[in-house]
Amino acid sequence: MILCGIGDEAGNALSSQIDALRRLKWRHLEARNVLVDGFPKANLHDLPEPAFDRAAETLRAAGISVYCFGSTIMNWAKRVTDPFEATLAEVERALPRMQRLGTKFVRIMSYKPGDDDDRIPPEVIRRVREVTARFRDGGCQAVHENCMNYGGMSGDHAVELLEAVPDLQWVFDTANPVFNPDRSRPKPWTRQDPWEFWTRVRDRVAHLHVKDARWNPAKNDADYAWPGEGDGDVRRILGDALQRGYDAGISIEPHMVAVFHDTASPAAQDDALRDNFVEYGQRLERMIRELRSAA
Repeated sequence: MILCGIGDEAGNALSSQIDALRRLKWRHLEARNVLVDGFPKANLHDLPEPAFDRAAETLRAAGISVYCFGSTIMNWAKRVTDPFEATLAEVERALPRMQRLGTKFVRIMSYKPGDDDDRIPPEVIRRVREVTARFRDGGCQAVHENCMNYGGMSGDHAVELLEAVPDLQWVFDTANPVFNPDRSRPKPWTRQDPWEFWTRVRDRVAHLHVKDARWNPAKNDADYAWPGEGDGDVRRILGDALQRGYDAGISIEPHMVAVFHDTASPAAQDDALRDNFVEYGQRLERMIRELRSAA
């Protein structure tokens, strides 16, 4: 089993991300957005080449491997009506960087659905199939996350996408069903059930994101919590995964700290993020020990 975390949840600066991993005694990172000194913050596949070179050398010197690229490929900020060339350009930037870092997995999505969409358009399937094939041909594995995208509209939609793209695997996020509507049901759509979604895709899960949340109707959004203290069925899902022999990646994404106001210095932001990340990781480790002891 590989314990890791999504880097920018531990701080904007790469140094903060590495420090959090050291405090946890973890050796693996899920790289997403990173701030390298002298360059704007960006996703690892969008950094200018000199910034990526510096990041790669810093990670090598620290003995940290990049287990997964948390890419922006076909994510919830993009639509299937956008030119496919832009998506393929992201793939072509990511792939050689993954190969250089020895990274096997890349998190992808399947575009943001329209407000009333409840079916996966054929063009989405075509694009996901092409992107998955390009990574496969480059020796890497695309894993699709259940989030605000076509494949994440429900467990049924996830299965449909996986059946249509046999080379695709899944990264299951425990909290995302808490705030996503189940578009396989009649309107008005209710929120998804994390356990139900998990049971639909668990045979194709190659990576796990652990976060937890409760839906807050008053603000029409989720409140994030420590693992096991929300409605993400984290303990039940992890217990089931362990009983089934799961031994791949588990990546924390606390999502509990957002210090974006102007009065907070970058250092203060990173301190808050890093401290939360470390405690989150320690709580996850305790949960895994308890689950193993109870098995």
